[in-house]
Amino acid sequence: MMRPVTIFVALRYLREHRENSFASFVTVASVIGVALGVAALIVVLSVMNGFENELRDRLLSMAGHATVETSEADVLADLRRWPGITAAAPFVDLEAMLSSGGSLAGGVLSGIDPVAERSMSGLENHLRAGELDDLVAGSRAMILGRALALRLGVQVGDPVTVMVPGRGSDGRLRTALREFWLAGVFELGLRDHDSVRALVHIEDARRVVGEAGVGGGIRVRTDDVLAAPQIIRAWAGDWAGRTGSSPAVRDWTQDNATYFRAVRIEKLMMTLLLSLIVAVAAFNIVATLVMVVTDKRSGIAILRTLGYSRRSVMSVFAVQGVIVGWFGVLIGVTLGVLLALNVDTLAPALERLFGFEFMPAEVYYLTSLPADLRVADVAWIAVIALVMTALATVYPALRAASVAPAEVLRYE
Repeated sequence: MMRPVTIFVALRYLREHRENSFASFVTVASVIGVALGVAALIVVLSVMNGFENELRDRLLSMAGHATVETSEADVLADLRRWPGITAAAPFVDLEAMLSSGGSLAGGVLSGIDPVAERSMSGLENHLRAGELDDLVAGSRAMILGRALALRLGVQVGDPVTVMVPGRGSDGRLRTALREFWLAGVFELGLRDHDSVRALVHIEDARRVVGEAGVGGGIRVRTDDVLAAPQIIRAWAGDWAGRTGSSPAVRDWTQDNATYFRAVRIEKLMMTLLLSLIVAVAAFNIVATLVMVVTDKRSGIAILRTLGYSRRSVMSVFAVQGVIVGWFGVLIGVTLGVLLALNVDTLAPALERLFGFEFMPAEVYYLTSLPADLRVADVAWIAVIALVMTALATVYPALRAASVAPAEVLRYE
């Protein structure tokens, strides 16, 4: 157990830094470096968490939390009764070619049930023109992604010809042609949807190639998006046990694995890069303590003659370095949390001050910096910084413990 006198001596040496202006400057620089590194890590990870949440919400607003590859009515009814599942809606996806005038573009013809879709997704919040209620069975109304509509050069009310490849009853390839009219436009801010999706009523989609040529599915929304994989697999296992059939199921972590893997890699790389700031500050702590050991060689020799062991001398300088490092961590955590909680206020202020935009509207779909401050992130950032600053005290403490009292006091 560390004795109070050890802490007292460490604090006394720390206060005496003021006599050595350079050592004092390096100490202040160490505190500032640790604080800036910790604060930067907290803010950057909070913003990246916010982007991840925004990306997930936009992806799942169209795709749902999980899908079941079957269109049977009894499966749909059973899914809606399963605990943890808040909504389920049938859908049909068909590879199609769309044309209007002289423009041609490939896309996905998605048949949806507007009534069920309203409880399934937040698509209505992303409609730029028209309404989901415009998709009425038999009306041949269509809602296009904004990028796809721009590529085709169509506006609300214009006709759009849809060509869907399929096989006839004789097994030969044939192309089904249907003419729809543009009833609305949506924009999710994601290329995978805005540039390829064409939404129609599910009955109109089935009529394009006939019931026999349609492979449908059911999209599912759960009360907890992170628990969706476990919920849908629990249902699939129960359904297989009751009926003997096991429809294929997929969840959002499989369908969008590439996106979220990229986000995880970016977060990891940003963490490693910003951790270098803390590492540099830790080297400053090493330099500070080495200078203190050099200045206090006679004091160390006196402590040793008074009965201090090597271990006690090491503790003096270890405590001194830890105080410097942990003070910086405390300031950094406080500053980082305050900045992360007020990003939505600080970002516009910085934009006005420096005359630039973090997220230009003509480049990015998001016009503000989202932030999601997580206690777990703050905790492990603080722990890593504390460990790094503690390790920085090892070499100077060992050097202090190696001072030979006889050699030092011989010339005093």
